[in-house]
Amino acid sequence: MDPNELRQKILEIQRDTNLTDEEKAKRRQALMCAGFEKANPTQAKEVQDRKDQEDDMLAILDETLKCSICYNLCERPVTSPCQHNFCLLCLTKWSNQGKHSCPTCRSLIPKKWAVNPRINAALAMAIRMAKRGERKAASRVIVDRQRNEDRPDDAYTTERAVRAGRANAASGRIFVNIPSDHFGPITSEADPRGQGVLVGEHWRDRLECRQWGAHFPHVAGIAGQASVGAQSVALSGGYEDDEDHGEWFLYTGSGGRDLSGNKRTNKEQSFDQKFESMNQALRTSCLEGYPVRVVRSHKEKRSSYAPDQAVVRYDGVYRIEKCWRKQGRQGLLMCRYLFVRCDNEPAPWSSEEAGDRPRPLPEVPELKGVDKVFERKNPPAWDWIESEQRWGWTRAPPASLKSGAESAPKKKRRLLTENQRLLKEFGCKVCGNVLSAPISTPCGHVFCRACLEQKFSGIADHRERAVSSGRTMRAQKIAKPCPACKYDLAEFMKTAQVNKEMESIIARLVVNAKKQQEECTEDQADGEKPAGTGAQDPGTPAEMDEPVIGSSENGCPDSDENSDHQEEASPVAMHPSTANDVQPQEQTTGCGTSMNFQTLCERYPDYDAELLRGMLDDQGGDIEELDAILGRMKRQAAAAERRALGGSSTRKKRRRRL
Repeated sequence: MDPNELRQKILEIQRDTNLTDEEKAKRRQALMCAGFEKANPTQAKEVQDRKDQEDDMLAILDETLKCSICYNLCERPVTSPCQHNFCLLCLTKWSNQGKHSCPTCRSLIPKKWAVNPRINAALAMAIRMAKRGERKAASRVIVDRQRNEDRPDDAYTTERAVRAGRANAASGRIFVNIPSDHFGPITSEADPRGQGVLVGEHWRDRLECRQWGAHFPHVAGIAGQASVGAQSVALSGGYEDDEDHGEWFLYTGSGGRDLSGNKRTNKEQSFDQKFESMNQALRTSCLEGYPVRVVRSHKEKRSSYAPDQAVVRYDGVYRIEKCWRKQGRQGLLMCRYLFVRCDNEPAPWSSEEAGDRPRPLPEVPELKGVDKVFERKNPPAWDWIESEQRWGWTRAPPASLKSGAESAPKKKRRLLTENQRLLKEFGCKVCGNVLSAPISTPCGHVFCRACLEQKFSGIADHRERAVSSGRTMRAQKIAKPCPACKYDLAEFMKTAQVNKEMESIIARLVVNAKKQQEECTEDQADGEKPAGTGAQDPGTPAEMDEPVIGSSENGCPDSDENSDHQEEASPVAMHPSTANDVQPQEQTTGCGTSMNFQTLCERYPDYDAELLRGMLDDQGGDIEELDAILGRMKRQAAAAERRALGGSSTRKKRRRRL
């Protein structure tokens, strides 16, 4: 509206004698706000609630960790011996002005510490994690990702591709409306053609096979999740130990080859295969009796049942009846699986009009020298239904984990995890629990007061010395090294005080975590299952069976103890110094013994239980995947330590030569 016109209308409202002052004010306000959209109270409340949740942790730190010099949130925080926190730059300027007392309590700052103050790593990490939780629309990263319905019908080459061709092509549109973790045949309900994916259908390559959902990975030979099961496999000549007999075949697991550097394939086996990751997914399907879709490629040159044309063919569903480990042709242990066909449609090579019928298991000669074989004890999920004379589900198939948007209870659990991770940063370097009565040392480390006092209990401050003549020498000071860096804390321990600001932060974080835990518990009581727990559902395997032949450690390398039962989880008690007491529900992994969360905590004692729970949620509840990641991190740390020790020993030898 033109400013002159707006002014004229306001004057008309003011001259109207029939209106009260309140009515004139409302009309002026409506006139001024004519170009603005009326706010939705519900939407405004949701936005405000979300902003409050995101800024909650940062507000806790902002209220208690303000620098006493600049009155802002501490930047590169340092903690003085009197347990007050400042910005490193602010304290340096303060000291350069010739001021040697604490700006907060006026106590004398030791000259040795003022010359080289150490940054409080725990506070710095906590502040960084809290800032990471901020959500700003201006800083949001926009990812150029095409929706499935906007993709072309055929694979296409993007602008990033260096060369043209199918090897650098991106997948075309997925035609079937099933999730990538769908078990069993693809029925007509999921097919826009109304017929489903039929046995014998073939496609030009793995990219087209992916578009019809028969086998989603266009490179990997196994599709699945370790804690849920395998959905499909591809026979494409990857391993020389494979044996294909049509209605049944012996399949070799993945792994055991060195793919470091720029290697995509390698025919040489470098180490033993283990029942983990995709191999564990196949074993889970074996123990639960899930159907596995099988596609054969023309690249399988050793099989009489592979397609003779350059295509990828869908051959129906199979069931894994047994799995074991045995030395392969290259002398290393290989994971082996016995697949038996159980489809309602006839095989592409069969002249029969009907599908498969229940048949006895074939004799496998290589089983004679195997110590441990895994078989099902419970009825399979996919079995022959005698009353209907067909193969089908005897119980509900596993629920898909690839559901849509994040639910409100899951958002609360994610927020709880972030809060618990922030608590993890305030962990004692001695006991590993949440700090109780925290003390920040001059070297920048944080400990519980009780832990530090217990560490130095029984150690005197000085030691009297005497010579044979009876003359007393000057007393010798006894060093009290920091448990983390060996910095001498003898003088500091005489006047050590509790960091009240840090104690206040921890107390508020504990209260918030406990409150959010109660909210999550209420949501779970309403029917929402917690993410990453071992609650029984159609998508989580039941108790895993014990091996039926012999006993050896080779069949289940990831389990330390055998267990035939599952323990109930105890409620999470959020209070200081009890972070490691959390005992979540066990997760079954499809192994001959149940790998649970408690075993994971015992295997990696350097990690807090709440941090492990957060990492488990990040991995979608896949405890085997988390175990593999932690093991890799542990090996890398050990290798770095060995290199450091090797370097120091080499320097010592050089000094000796000199």
